[in-house]
Amino acid sequence: MQVRNKDSLVGELEMDYVELSSNRLVMTMPVGPKTQQPAGILHGGASVALAETAATMATAMNIDPQKYHPVGMEINANHVRSKTNGIVTATATPFHKGRTTMVWDIQITDENEKLICVSRCTMAVVPKK
Repeated sequence: MQVRNKDSLVGELEMDYVELSSNRLVMTMPVGPKTQQPAGILHGGASVALAETAATMATAMNIDPQKYHPVGMEINANHVRSKTNGIVTATATPFHKGRTTMVWDIQITDENEKLICVSRCTMAVVPKK
């Protein structure tokens, strides 16, 4: 399933949504020149962008988009393995789904299910004005 905004970071980094549900969101991102640091490995910032995008969309699946915006409040990431090419997959699952905040666990793995990065992202559920 492709839900890509060509004129955004999601589009620039070629992120794709694979599975969208209220309790699990899966997306992929290629590892290549757009997502590598100068040493030729996956840039930690690209992993964090993938993780926050997954948490944002997962939050959006749990709120009324006519009334609320999902907004990142805090994110952390531990980069546990390097990756030079291929595809990484982010899987977001909830730690907490509240009325005004949500906390997501995001595991980023490679094609062999090896853990590349683990992240936790706290999202605010902000009323639209």
